[in-house]
Formats: sequence, structure tokens, C-alpha cells
Amino acid sequence: MRRRASLLTASLTVMTAMALLQDAQAAGSTETHARRTSGKTAGKPVQGASQDQTPRRSVRQRAISGDESVIVTGTHAVNRKARDSTSPITVISGAELARSGQLNLTDAITRVNPAINIQTRGSDTAALTGSIRMRGLNPNEVLVLVDGKRRHVTGNVVQNPGPQFGSTPVDLNMIPANAIDHIEVLQDGAAAQYGSDAIAGVVNIITKKQDHGLHMTAQTGANAYSGTGWNYQLNADGGMKLGRDGYLHLSGQVYHTDHFFLDTQDHRLLPYAPPGANTVGYYGILPGAIKVPYNSNKIMSTPEETRENLGIDFGKKVSSTVDFYGLITYAHRHAEAIQNYRIPTIAPTLYPTGFSPIEAIEENDYQANLGFKGSHLFGFDWDVSTEYGADEDDINTINTANTGMLGRSCQTANRALPYYSSQGCGYSPTSARAETYRNAMWTNNLDIRRGFRIADAVPMTLAFGGQHRLEMYDIVAGEPPSYEAGGTQGYAGAAPQNAGSWSRNIWAAYIDDDFHPLPKLDIDLAGRFEHYTDSGNTENGKISARYDFTKRIAVRATISNGFRAPTLAEQHYSALSVGPTSASGLLPVASEAARTLGASALKPERSTNASGGIVLEPVKNFHVEADVYQINLRDRIVQGGSVVGAQAITAIEQMGYTLPGGATLSNPTGFSAYFFSNGASTRTQGLDIKADYRLRLQRYGSVVLSMALNLNRTTLTHNGLSAAGRPLLNAQTISYLTTESPRSKIVLNAYYTIGHWDVNLRQTRYGETVGMLTYQDWTPASAICPLTGGALRGSNTCFAQFKNTPRWLTDLELGYRFNDHWHVAVGANNIFNLRPRKVPAYLASNGVNVYDSASAQVPMTGGYYFGRVNADF
Repeated sequence: MRRRASLLTASLTVMTAMALLQDAQAAGSTETHARRTSGKTAGKPVQGASQDQTPRRSVRQRAISGDESVIVTGTHAVNRKARDSTSPITVISGAELARSGQLNLTDAITRVNPAINIQTRGSDTAALTGSIRMRGLNPNEVLVLVDGKRRHVTGNVVQNPGPQFGSTPVDLNMIPANAIDHIEVLQDGAAAQYGSDAIAGVVNIITKKQDHGLHMTAQTGANAYSGTGWNYQLNADGGMKLGRDGYLHLSGQVYHTDHFFLDTQDHRLLPYAPPGANTVGYYGILPGAIKVPYNSNKIMSTPEETRENLGIDFGKKVSSTVDFYGLITYAHRHAEAIQNYRIPTIAPTLYPTGFSPIEAIEENDYQANLGFKGSHLFGFDWDVSTEYGADEDDINTINTANTGMLGRSCQTANRALPYYSSQGCGYSPTSARAETYRNAMWTNNLDIRRGFRIADAVPMTLAFGGQHRLEMYDIVAGEPPSYEAGGTQGYAGAAPQNAGSWSRNIWAAYIDDDFHPLPKLDIDLAGRFEHYTDSGNTENGKISARYDFTKRIAVRATISNGFRAPTLAEQHYSALSVGPTSASGLLPVASEAARTLGASALKPERSTNASGGIVLEPVKNFHVEADVYQINLRDRIVQGGSVVGAQAITAIEQMGYTLPGGATLSNPTGFSAYFFSNGASTRTQGLDIKADYRLRLQRYGSVVLSMALNLNRTTLTHNGLSAAGRPLLNAQTISYLTTESPRSKIVLNAYYTIGHWDVNLRQTRYGETVGMLTYQDWTPASAICPLTGGALRGSNTCFAQFKNTPRWLTDLELGYRFNDHWHVAVGANNIFNLRPRKVPAYLASNGVNVYDSASAQVPMTGGYYFGRVNADF
């Protein structure tokens, strides 16, 4: 299937390129759709677009004029530019994303925006999906739009404990990066304008709509210090006319990356262990053990991935006042993530030298947006649209074994007894489909807008409309060997009792008034009502104001309230991760097992956002913006009710799972259970500063200097109690919410052009992160947790504080343009190969988890060196 998808994409790309070249030669330059349409579509190309993205002449014309993109995010007013906005908005051009040197959109956007970060390494299937965290909040609290339309989310839920627990975010990597003209990032609460999820901010991706030209890119690179993680990406996009008044823009992309490996030693394979270490499951110390390479455990790695993306953007006039438009995207992904190595005694008949289970995803992601928009309907502009999107994931385990089917306890007689196998005993398949997810969304919108004057004196833009959204979530049980008799190693599949189909309807209405009561004062008032068939009603409002003292000095402020409804996945998902002597169970909130641990029905998160700032232009071409903000978020949906030992074992077995035989007695602290809860209230405070200066050096070229800073701090203001009266969050889960994102991040960038040369230098400083880590196998058994009097090793109460100290990363790219058509670039990201701090051996699980994986600081992959070729026609 993967090969067929690749061939199909390649064929489409070749045919598209040929057609575009022929059409471009015949038609020449035409007026673009962006100039024909109103504020809800992409405007002019953004300021500072790179020479390697568009033909050289147009780039230099824009650089000289100092033009800036017209924004469509956070406002219904037309012809509003980012620096004129009442709320802080950052515009990121496609050229800036390309100069980041990153092939994945999630990686690229974190390189250029300091408020956005990604986790060091996702656990289990979370490693197979790209997600972002804005202002230290959960990925679910960031709303993603494409051309102003809500984007569907992934079906692959983050099931493991951590800062991203429970999230089903929009996977930005499934959107063709070369289809992007620019991205508008609204760093403010916007639930009153866009509905649920817009708490930390909004990412609005604006796609290309040119009806001419062809752009192609090829990039390849690898980690220069380890020689692993080799990747490549091939891109092609271009436009053609549809008749005399329409356009079609196609974008195709093929991406592949190999695994990146860290060279680590597994404690269990060493021929020694420190005194008092937990040697349960150790192999190297056994008499007669065959010699196994100490670095056999490859869990600290990045997934291998192959992905094909396709985008089709089109528009056509129906009449002089009505346009038909649409956007179709499709992406296919095959990715594989390596899990913890299993020692040779686990399944000796299948793997006499041990094995590493692999979690694989076969994913199809698609969305179609269709709409009509027009003007002069009783003086109003209008837009009617419908969008349908879905993400479908087959989760498979390969290179695995069901040890229960191989064990003596396996039986086929009674389904109600432990270790029942409907597939027989004495053998095990080495691969199985663990489960299938599907997250789908159908949205219908009506948006109406009109500009007029109140009493013929006060300019005003009135916008109002409604929305209906149908959300659908499906879990299909895995193949029986994946969940029967203890399940497959690495990832136990979804059993029939975990499967199901759920849906809900959401109805919304909004109104937004933007008016100028004084020539220098702009006020924006927004209100929104939403009804969820599963979680009730919510009303949200927002007021923003901006006052321009002069053309160089302005102040602005916003206050709003918002919400995030619990997702269908948060309400219904459950899973079990199984190891040879351990298991971790996520229980569905509505289950009897979760209720016995104190779970209760989820309710929406509620937020209050406030921000204020100043916008300055001290001298010509030097711009400065500074905004302070505060987000009070209550009833946050987090990991709650975590228990270990006997309580966890009982709850997991109550869900119908069979646990590894004997391990519940020899290693009871290796078993944990938890569930979703409205377990916390937090306060996030911060400061955003951004500045840029364009310096023209005449015959010595020109340089664009920019600085962006985010200071961010989250504190816990309330720790909820379970129905049993226990705090829902412990020190570790509190750190996931409050300290595992950088306290500060600064991005300094210099882009210099002279003649045919261009140089981009970027310095990024990541501030400190602090994690509360579990004491692992090399912690002495005699060590005591002073809070409980129990063992320190594996304690769910006592944790070790670990600090990732600040780090500076240096990125450098050097480019040369041969002519208007060809440009080449070479570069290095993290040129000095800086990594996160390594944790002490007694905090490193099995000795191989050498980094704090929950931290969103510097990547663990170190230096990346690459080369890129760009062609424009």
C-alpha cells in the first residue's frame, strides 16, 4: 500500500509539472486569485520572502517596498495588517519555514516561533504523530485552521503520562508544507471567535493560490555526528488557470526519514549491577548468558517514516459576485517506532537473542473544504462552506510475541479464565493489528459580513454567522493475539470491551463587531454561543482595543473567556501498555474500574485570558512589539488518580485484561492505572517580545535582523481530589503541567543577501525545564521514600528533581542563486551538536532512557547537516 501511494504521488507530481509548464508558457503572468478575493483568502506574499521560494525579481520588489501580508486571523475587518492588529499576531512566511532547514512542519515552526515547542521524544504511538505545545499548554489547547477553516484532528491519542497526555492534536505534518504561502499565529485566546480549543492561541495556515508558476525543491541530510537519521524530501507545487477567471494550485510532497539512534547501554545486559539494584529481568548477570551487545535497546530513537502529501487548491467565478472555492488535502504515512528491547529469556523459541517490538502506524489523513462566497447580497459579503475531514490509523505491532500464548498458563477452554487464547497455545504470531482509530469531523459554516458607518460617523465592520459540527470517533478492536492472554509485547491491542463508536453534534452562533469610535481607537467585540449534545452550553466573549497615539506608537489590550470541551477520545479511550514484568493501564472515565479509583464524568475546561502590549516603530524599518499575558485555566483535563500496586492490578483486571503471570507478585510496583479527570487549575503568565529591523547596505547587500522572545511560567492553583478524597496530581504530574516547557526561549535571526548569495544565521536559547523523575532500577532497594515510608525505587510519591539547564543552538544556512530559476543551499542545524542533559543512571529506566523525554527543550537528535536545491519556473 505504501509503495502504491508513493508511485501514485510521484505520477501525479510529474503529470502536474508537465501541465503547469505548458500552461505557464502559454498563459504568462495573470492576476492571482488572492488579489481577486476578499479578506478570508490568502493575500499578497508576505514580507521578506526568500529568494529560494519565488522568482528573484518579485522577491526583491517586495523587499524594497516593505510590503506586509494582510491578515485574516483574529479579525473580520478587511485589509488589516499584522502590525495593525488589536491582538498579537505573528506572520511566518513559507520562505522562513524553508530556511529553518527542517523538513517537518512541526519542527520548522518551533525553529522560528519561541512560544511553540515540541517534546523531546513521544512515548509509544505518540512518537508517530506530530504535535505542538504553545505557551506550555497541551496540544489540545491550540486551535489549527487552514484558510480560516477548522482542521480535523488525529485519531492517534497520546495515551502515556506526560505534558501531552490525552491529546489528539492536528498533525501539522500531514499538511503539505510546500502548499503553504504563510502561517498566521494568533497568540491570544480566541474561543469567542472560533470556538473550542482556542485557549493558548490559533495557528492559521494560509495556502498558495497562484494560478501560474512551478516550484520544485529537493532536500536531504542526516545527523553528521552519529551518521543516522538520514532523510530526504521532494516537493513540487504550481498553478494553472481554470478558464479565464479561475485557478488550480497543486502541491505534492514525498518524505522519508530513517531512524536516528542514541548509543546507550541497557542495564539488563551488563554483566554487573550496583549493590541493591533491582535486578528483576536482568540477563547479563545470569550464569551461562549468551553475550548480547549492550546497546541492543534502541528505544531512544526517532521513528522511521515514509509520507506522501497532496494538496489541491482551486477557485472559480460562478458569476460577477459569486466565487466557488475549495481545498482538498490527502496524506499517507507509514511509520515505525522501536520499543524497549526484550531479553533472550522472554520468548526464546522465537527470539533466542532477544527482540525489540516495533509499533507501526498505517495512516490515511484527508480533508475536503468546499464553499461559495460572494458580495452585494443586500450590502453584505457572505461565505457558505462545508468541510469534511478524517484521520484513520491502523496501529500494528511487529517483531513482537504474545508471551501468554507461549506460556504454560495458556488455555483455550474457558474465555472467562486468565490466559485464554482463541488462537491456540504453544505458538505466537510475530505481528498483529493492535487497533484501528478513526477521528472524523463534518463542519458547516455560514459567515456574513458588512462594513458601514454608525450614524454616518463611526466606521464599523459587523460580522455574524453560525456553525454546525458533527464529530465522530471510532475504535476498532485489534486482532485477538494482540489482546488475549496478556497481549503482544510492546503494545497490547484494544479488546472488544474497549471498542466502540461515538459521536456528538455542536451548534454555534457568533457575532463580531469591529468599530472605530475615534479615529485612533479601534475596538473589537465578539461573542459566541455553543451547544454540545454531550457536555451542554457555553457562552464566550472577547473585547479587544487598540489606540494609536502616532503612526509609530500604539497600545493594545484584550480580555476574553474561553473553553475547551472534552474530546470524544478523552471520554472514551482506554489502553494497556504491557512489559514482561509490568503494565500501565489507562481506564475510560465512564468505566466501573475507573469509578472505583475515584473517576467522575468530564466537563469542559474554562479559561480567562488577558493581555496588553505596545507596538513601536522607533525609526523607519525598525519594529518592536511587546505583550504580557495571563491565562487562568480551570478544570483542566489531565492525568488523574494514578495508583500503583494492588489497586492498579485490580482495576486493570476489572477491565478484562490478563496481566503477565507471576509478575504481579514479584514486581507489584511495576503496575499502574490512571484515568482522565478535571484535575487541575493553572495560571500561565508570560511576555512576548518581537522586533525586526531591515538594514540596506547599498552595494554591500541588505540584512534583516529579528528577535523573538517568549517568557512563560505556569503555576498550579488547584489540585483536585478524586471521589475517594485523594489528590489527583502528584509531584510528577504537576511538573508535566508547570515546568516541563522552557521558562524562556529566544530566537535571534539574521538574513543577509548580497548579489547571488544569501546567508541565514539563527541563534536559539532554550531556557530551563524541570522534571520530577521516577527512581529507577539502579536505585538501592534499601532507599526509603520519607513521605510514605515505602521503597524509594518506583515510588509514586517521592520523585527526583532533574533540571535541563539552558542551551544555545546555532543554525546556519548558506545559499547561492545561479539565475531566476535555480538556487542551492547547504546548512547545519545545531551545528555544535548540543543535546539535553543526561539523567543520572539511577533515574534512567533500564539505563537507556538517558534524557527527560517529557521536556520540550532542545532536540535529542543533535546536529543535522543538509543540502537543498530549489527550482522556479
